[in-house]
Amino acid sequence: MARAWQHPFLNVFRYFRVDEWKRSAKEGDVAVVTDKTLKGAVYRIRGSVSAANYIQLPKTSTQSLGLTGRYLYVLFRPLPSKHFVIHLDVSTEDGQVIRVSFSNLFKEFKSTATWLQFPFILEAGTLQRGLVGLAAAGPRWTCLQLDLQDILLVYLNRRYHHLKGIRLCASLLVRNLYTSDLCFQPAVTGTQGTKLPLTPMPREMAFPVPKGESWHDRYIHVRFPSDRLKVPSELTQESRSPPEAVLLGPGPVASSKAVRNSVSPVVQMLGPTASGQAPWAPRPFREVSLTREHPEASSGDGPSVKAPKPFPKVSLSRGRSEASNTEGPLEPWAQAEASDVHTAAAGTHVLTHESAEMEESAQVPVALEDAGSCKRFLPDPVLRLKGVIGFGGHSTRQAVWTADGAAVVYPCHSVIIVLLVDTREQRFFLGHTDKVSALALDGGSSLLASAQAGAPSMMRLWDFQTGGCLSLFRSPMHAVCSLSFADRGALLCGVGKDRHGRTMVVAWGTGQVGLGGKVVVLAKALTDCDIQAFRVACFDETRMASCGQGSVLLWRLRGGVLRSCPVDLGENHVLYFTDLAFKQAQDGCQETSATMLFVCSRSGHVLEIDCQRVVVKCARRLLPARTPGGPRPQKQTFSSGPGIAISSLSVSPAVCAVGSEDGYLRLWPLDFSSVLLEAEHEGPVSSVCVSPDGLRVLSTTSSGYLGFLDTPSRVYRVLARSHTAPVLALATEQRRGQLATVSQDRTIRIWDLATLQQLYDFTSSEEAPCAVAFHPTRPTLFCGFSSGAVRSFSLEAAEALVEHKCHRGAVTGLIATPDGRLLFSACCQGSLAQYSCADPQCRILRVAADVVCPDAPARPSALAVSGDGCLLAFVGPSRHTVTVMGSASLDELLRVGVGTLDPASGRLDSAVAVCFGPVALGHLLVSTSSNRVVVLDAASGHIVRESTVFQLPGVHPGPCPSLAVSEDACFLLMAAGRAVKVWDYVTKASPGPQVYIGHSEPVQAVTFSPDQHQVLSAGDAIFLWDILATTESEQSFPGGPPACEAGLLLPQARAQDSWRTLSPGQAGSPRSRSPSHLRHLHHGWTFVPGLPKVVMGTSPPTPSGKRRRLHLKAVVGYSGNGRSNMVWRPDTGFFAYTCGRLVVVEDLHSGAQQLWPGHPAEISTLALSHSAQVLASASGGSSVAAHCQIRIWDVSGGLCQHLISHHSTSVLALAFSPDDRLLVTLGGHGDHTLTLWSMATCDLVSSTCLPEPAYSVAFNPWGAGEFTCVGQGAVTFWLLQQHGADTSLQVHREPVPEAVGAGELTSLCYGAPPLLYCGTSSGQVCVWDTSASRCFLAWEADNSGIGLLLFSSFRLVSGCNTGRLRLWAVGAVSDLRRRKGSGARSSSVLMERELVLDGAVVSASFDDSVDMGIVGTTAGTLWFVSWAEGTSTRLISGHRSKSCLCLAWSPPCCGRPKQQRLAAGYGDGSLRIFSVSRTAMELKMHPHTAALTAVAFSTDGQTVLSGDKDGLVAVSHPCTGMTFRVLSDHQSAPISTIDVTRKECGDLGVEGTDLWLAASGDQRVSVWASNWLRNRCELVDWLSFPTPAATETQGQLPPSLAAFCPWDGALLMYVGPGVYKEVIIYNLCQKQVVEKIPLPFFAMSLSLSLGTRLLAIGFAECMLRLVDCATGTTQDFAGHDNAVHLCRFTPSARLLFTAACNEILVWEVASG
Repeated sequence: MARAWQHPFLNVFRYFRVDEWKRSAKEGDVAVVTDKTLKGAVYRIRGSVSAANYIQLPKTSTQSLGLTGRYLYVLFRPLPSKHFVIHLDVSTEDGQVIRVSFSNLFKEFKSTATWLQFPFILEAGTLQRGLVGLAAAGPRWTCLQLDLQDILLVYLNRRYHHLKGIRLCASLLVRNLYTSDLCFQPAVTGTQGTKLPLTPMPREMAFPVPKGESWHDRYIHVRFPSDRLKVPSELTQESRSPPEAVLLGPGPVASSKAVRNSVSPVVQMLGPTASGQAPWAPRPFREVSLTREHPEASSGDGPSVKAPKPFPKVSLSRGRSEASNTEGPLEPWAQAEASDVHTAAAGTHVLTHESAEMEESAQVPVALEDAGSCKRFLPDPVLRLKGVIGFGGHSTRQAVWTADGAAVVYPCHSVIIVLLVDTREQRFFLGHTDKVSALALDGGSSLLASAQAGAPSMMRLWDFQTGGCLSLFRSPMHAVCSLSFADRGALLCGVGKDRHGRTMVVAWGTGQVGLGGKVVVLAKALTDCDIQAFRVACFDETRMASCGQGSVLLWRLRGGVLRSCPVDLGENHVLYFTDLAFKQAQDGCQETSATMLFVCSRSGHVLEIDCQRVVVKCARRLLPARTPGGPRPQKQTFSSGPGIAISSLSVSPAVCAVGSEDGYLRLWPLDFSSVLLEAEHEGPVSSVCVSPDGLRVLSTTSSGYLGFLDTPSRVYRVLARSHTAPVLALATEQRRGQLATVSQDRTIRIWDLATLQQLYDFTSSEEAPCAVAFHPTRPTLFCGFSSGAVRSFSLEAAEALVEHKCHRGAVTGLIATPDGRLLFSACCQGSLAQYSCADPQCRILRVAADVVCPDAPARPSALAVSGDGCLLAFVGPSRHTVTVMGSASLDELLRVGVGTLDPASGRLDSAVAVCFGPVALGHLLVSTSSNRVVVLDAASGHIVRESTVFQLPGVHPGPCPSLAVSEDACFLLMAAGRAVKVWDYVTKASPGPQVYIGHSEPVQAVTFSPDQHQVLSAGDAIFLWDILATTESEQSFPGGPPACEAGLLLPQARAQDSWRTLSPGQAGSPRSRSPSHLRHLHHGWTFVPGLPKVVMGTSPPTPSGKRRRLHLKAVVGYSGNGRSNMVWRPDTGFFAYTCGRLVVVEDLHSGAQQLWPGHPAEISTLALSHSAQVLASASGGSSVAAHCQIRIWDVSGGLCQHLISHHSTSVLALAFSPDDRLLVTLGGHGDHTLTLWSMATCDLVSSTCLPEPAYSVAFNPWGAGEFTCVGQGAVTFWLLQQHGADTSLQVHREPVPEAVGAGELTSLCYGAPPLLYCGTSSGQVCVWDTSASRCFLAWEADNSGIGLLLFSSFRLVSGCNTGRLRLWAVGAVSDLRRRKGSGARSSSVLMERELVLDGAVVSASFDDSVDMGIVGTTAGTLWFVSWAEGTSTRLISGHRSKSCLCLAWSPPCCGRPKQQRLAAGYGDGSLRIFSVSRTAMELKMHPHTAALTAVAFSTDGQTVLSGDKDGLVAVSHPCTGMTFRVLSDHQSAPISTIDVTRKECGDLGVEGTDLWLAASGDQRVSVWASNWLRNRCELVDWLSFPTPAATETQGQLPPSLAAFCPWDGALLMYVGPGVYKEVIIYNLCQKQVVEKIPLPFFAMSLSLSLGTRLLAIGFAECMLRLVDCATGTTQDFAGHDNAVHLCRFTPSARLLFTAACNEILVWEVASG
């Protein structure tokens, strides 16, 4: 609501006194003239350049209008045949400034996070759709009514606050501007307004209307966006005018005169109807085509129109109507008016304005669907970008490290990607519409700048942490080739070319962007020198350097002027310099050596330049020295002679990294005395970049490789590979989850869909691949080439199998039947070939000539096979026909002609692509050259549906080359220019497609992933999209909506919001999407790969209807990594601690546990409110949550009530205020923020960035609103003051006295008023008087850091890092507060008790008298401490020692439980036998010299087999300790598994009673038959498995694990590093692999259950998978925070134990 002084309306020109130009500004040709129509003075703004002729309010951009009215009324008239622009700066409630622009200069709607651009179309008197451009010859005065609230809400989902600024640019006449909260009707007079429920336009704002004339005959009213209110029919008849103004924007096409006597003729613009947006946005409009020549098309009767149902859109064509629909309503994807365009999550649509002539023709009633039955296309968006395969685009030189060295930032065409190098997670910056030509990241990784190719170049400034676009601005340069930030991010420099081709350098000021300011041009300079590289100096932000052909320039910014100084190069002036880098200081300080500059050249020279003296200090040259007859170059030296072309260099404090065109990355010391390391690439190195810590060197190549060299391990890791030209076609494979692509770069590449990493590539220099297809069941790939050849490749052997040359032209299509029996190929000469693929050597069956359309380009949808493999469809024999054949016989079954006349082009329509729908529907889809998609009955050829594919300006310029329908017929995919369209295929009334942009070049292929959970699109790069939709059954859960637990976020949908309906033919086989595949959208972060999170405890049913097979029952362990992560309240008995990601609430009497899951990462700290009713827990950042999660739990119910987040890295401490109204949180390393939260609303009250790290915080229990935090050498006192709704903080920082010499303060607690106790890192305890803010006492409490302090009843508990826990009597300390000196210290503070625990003390809770308590240590142990008895008792034990490496139980002894034994292997090579009943060691033997890694008993328990890390297997007697056999077959590879089973081995051809195996780290498994009583042991089988590439396992190989199948003794199961991630099942009798079970990751642990036939597999990705070998189903479970390195079923198969680090989870196994 506007302020009182702005109500009912405000005259903006009058209030700001525009005529005086004191509070406003004018530029260019602005004058006051008299208008004849209005008969009054108006302002004329004209000029050839709109940006140079304008009126601006207020005068400067730093001021604000402060206008809060919802509606802005602009009374203006465009000048004839001229362009005009109107800019509005609108402020949101969260302080973000959004620019909203309207212009007839814009060709299409564009949307970013900070800018909305709406085209304003001016049309003549007759209807001309899409006519965008100059004003008509006689434009009329227009009342532009803008609803600023709806514009922000609908298009950006933001709330409007006020209007900040206005700029009216040439060429136009403007009378005035008004703001108001009222919606005025300009055509309604005061008399009419009293009779109708409308608000008439005030006299001051109204246009004059002569008597006897209509307002709409003289003027135009444009209301944007429109609402549902409709003007009564009696008024509409008086208000008719031909259309002249059209706004293009994100809304469905709507006409104000679509139905006679329905609504006044105003332009309406409607927003998306998706959930979460404006609820008053109308539903989409149906389309009906009418023609004068064919009136029968609209003569049918239909129900009458009733408000508030949606109005139809009636379009008129004077020619023949091709879209007339007389048989029924159009299908949802035929309603092209309501198309959603998505970049990240925003939608765009298009609006047109119909003519009065159309209104006169639309006299018939139109059948409308019931508004209540209209289904909504949910969710919106239905796709979310998950991963991108690609690198470069415009250049391969743009790749930089983040400040922490954990991620790499690089462009992929128009997308900027942030890749975490350790986890390979991806995050995206979306918004550029062309290829990114340059990017730069500031030194603190807070600002990211990017520029896109094209003239003029558009630049963006991003908040790197959140991913939001802070500023979008146009560069003065037409092409930006280089960007460089100053280290602190306040200065950005760019280099490029102006419109005359001259080199230009521009400096921008970016310091105020994060505070809501704008990017300011500080200086510009032109130079005749060539510039290839440009850098801002690290030692002085006003100095820069550049290099290029024959020049090195030193630049300086002073007084708003950029000046350059050339370096005297002497004889080096002829060199072509390619890159430069400033020398880094050793410790980050500004030392003299930091002013040195290194410059490299194409001739191999490296110059060292002194920037202070502007001279060349030293010149060296890299030579391609070779040894005589040597096959490869040796390490290089500097001398004279021909050099190697250096393309890039990067300098750290210790080394210089050089990348050259010979493909080598070399590391040199700064004196270039010798090569330290070198790495050879497959192509020329285009850029290098040393990480901030100097340990990793990033390199890129012109062949599309991105990777880094890890210098400590000397291992090179490839991060990304990419095609170097557009992708032509793709194919997916289901069993192994692979993707194959072919590209114009003449390569065939195979990718892993789970990791997005390249597995294979095939290159041909003579011919180009055109089409690709997988064999559905075998690891075989088929590819068609431009020469007409069709080849098959074995993916296991990585070689070509067979080649067929039956085609005379380039292969245009290639497809296999779903059962893999047949393969089809087509060529550009019109021939069709059929192959038999029954065996690996596929053979040709038939070749048919002249059946396929000749001269057709290669397209993924050129051939189509039905889902049952019975039908084959293609375009041919002409481009105007589609033929359907029997796939086995190639008999022609159907031929359909699509060659109707296209009125737009005057040509016959032609087919472009074909696609079969699901078998149950029997549909065949055909896309045509006129942008139509026709759905045919595949059996009869009758048209089922027909639609004109909606075309967005600039988005879909041509026909659709690729189509795909999901298996459940939910979605239809279309490749639409540079966009991907998704339609709801089944629903009868849909708002139309959602359009997803991001590709910078046309999309060539779209398809669904094999599991139907993702979408793939290929063009300039390969995009992988997650499908966020769920079916109706998955949105309904018994017992109400599920809670958010363990990271799983489930939609809480209502029954009336369901959007999917199934036809009777589909009911038997709908595809269900598991809820575990849902992802939560986190502010710009997208992750690869995403781990499914599951509900622990109660969980929703699986898609198959079966319940979860595992239920988390108990937890064994305590996280010693946290701090204050245990709470105990003696009066209530509440006891809680953390174990990994879980909060464990345990009853100390019964041991019963409650597990509270939900955190995505390990919990760092806990805090219990003083009322013991609320518990707060905090965890660090993770791949699921971009920020740290803080969960607020209801203690009584065990439910998470609120989820809050603010900190970016970790949370060190939590504390409740004494009245429990506030919660203070303290950020950890890298996030020095202190935040206050209101517990009533869980809203953020205050957030403060601390100047230095703080380690602990606590509220003052006896001071209202006071709290204290301690950190590096100081105590900070805070006072919270509230004045009404405003909250302020007063801060006082007091340094620690030098006499104390404390260093860092690590802990604190309040004592008796007004005392504060602080612990230090040196072991001292300081006592402060908070009333005087002074330290008056200190004593040495320990010899190591004090990590914990607790006070109660004049007793103080201190815990140190060495594990000592001490109790102090501090009752006399209060008396020392008024004294000076330290003479009474030793006698006043007495140590009463001391206990030594097993690790550093990190948490503690005691009773009020401090007699007993619970203490946690870093060893993962919780101790019960009794000071009265001086004892400490273990409550929860942790595994601190790692000397015991493996364990084995002896077989069960029937009736003799006392003989149960336990064998343990140790790191010193010893093997120890323990008696379980006596809990004592019986025997110690030493059969190995190396550490033991595996141990097992024989089936009779009389023999022990042990393996060590050197590969030796020893056989020993557990009673005598004698080792009687040693097997060295696995020598040199550590033994990872030994498994024994009882089996008579006669069927294997050997003698023996036991069958045992040993698996080693070199992927080998040996199987033995033994009878130890007879001293017999014979090798049965020897298995070797291939070793994967190092890039797939990221250096360290996972273990090789093998086990006998307990329910079938002839089977052996193996998991380990290999070419594929899978479980291999080997039959010992058949001597072959009989089955393979694919896995998402490499396995870390394995266990099998006999009774339930279950297989448990643990992964390093913190996930556990349960495989039901009887049914083949799998279920995934989460809960651990580390790699699941151990999992074991109990013999009864009722429990499953899993271990990760020191966490042990106990799962209860449910029956199937």
